[in-house]
Amino acid sequence: MRYHNITKDDMLNGDGLRVVLWVAGCSHCCRECHNPVTWDPNGGLLFDDAARAELFEALSKPYISGVTFSGGDPLHPANRVEVRKLAREIREKMPGKTIWLYTGDIWEHVCSDPIMEQIDVLVDGEFHIEEHDPRLMWKGSRNQRVIDVKKSLAAGAGAGPVLHCDDYA
Repeated sequence: MRYHNITKDDMLNGDGLRVVLWVAGCSHCCRECHNPVTWDPNGGLLFDDAARAELFEALSKPYISGVTFSGGDPLHPANRVEVRKLAREIREKMPGKTIWLYTGDIWEHVCSDPIMEQIDVLVDGEFHIEEHDPRLMWKGSRNQRVIDVKKSLAAGAGAGPVLHCDDYA
């Protein structure tokens, strides 16, 4: 897996103060994406032991609520396995931290992926510039959803996703 940045003390990509891992690789290529530099799965830097140590050091701060996986797309084929392993490791070592994940995929396509067992909140859907609204909380366009993964999985396949918040618009 490759990444572009580890942002510490982030307040924009999930609830509370967070650490954000910006992975490389995205096949959605949304028009007017805020981060097109992350589209190339071969871009950025190798997520090596030093990057892992940096991530865990930032997460160890007591005031950090958790980690957010963004990018790029953490569920891009170049990232999916490593993000799943990393999320599991974070969950085991730091069970009090929440794990958020942003993807251009939709819940209905990813809800059965084993990674969802590690995720607390999923922000799904491609960014649509024509539906952009800066008043939205934790998402860029109205078509995207902020999903409480634990409640959605507990509700079962036929129930649909349980939304975490409203549009706040």
